[in-house]
Amino acid sequence: MASSPPLPLLLLLLPILLLLSGPAPSTASSYNEKLTHLHFFFHEIYGGPNATTITVVNPPNSSSYTALGSIGVGDNYLREGAEPGSTLLGRAHELAAAASLGTPTAYLSLFNFIFTAGEYNGSSVSIFGRAVLTEVMDRAIIGGSGKFRMARGYTISKLVNRRVSGDVIYLVVEYDAYIYHMDD
Repeated sequence: MASSPPLPLLLLLLPILLLLSGPAPSTASSYNEKLTHLHFFFHEIYGGPNATTITVVNPPNSSSYTALGSIGVGDNYLREGAEPGSTLLGRAHELAAAASLGTPTAYLSLFNFIFTAGEYNGSSVSIFGRAVLTEVMDRAIIGGSGKFRMARGYTISKLVNRRVSGDVIYLVVEYDAYIYHMDD
């Protein structure tokens, strides 16, 4: 059995270990922080020739009543309004995994909202959390880039339109994003 170092040796090394570990984390923010509220609509097309989201992994037992284990990726639209022809604000790169046995299916979702127009052109926000399309969804903002560097906050979203036409499902989700980020 290995023996531990004697207490006097630990006390002697403690100041050195503290110096090597760096400064203690600050509880105060070292930059000016700003709150930005964004309101936009997420448009997704599943199936058909113009699909923006596809399933890349099907569950091992696809005849099962659950989608548990399916994984999808998407390159969806962020628009100013709920109408398909409304002003394009950016894209939503998505990775989602069906992560529940029950119904409705709950997804573990990760998004990068990339803004390509307007004041936030070239900036992005990363969102992570649980998504159930039949419920109001509350997900965390875990990062950002450009004007949203050092982003944190949350999004509240809800399904506002679900249209099915043959094998194509068209979804529109309304988003409110509350983003704390560096103030330029």
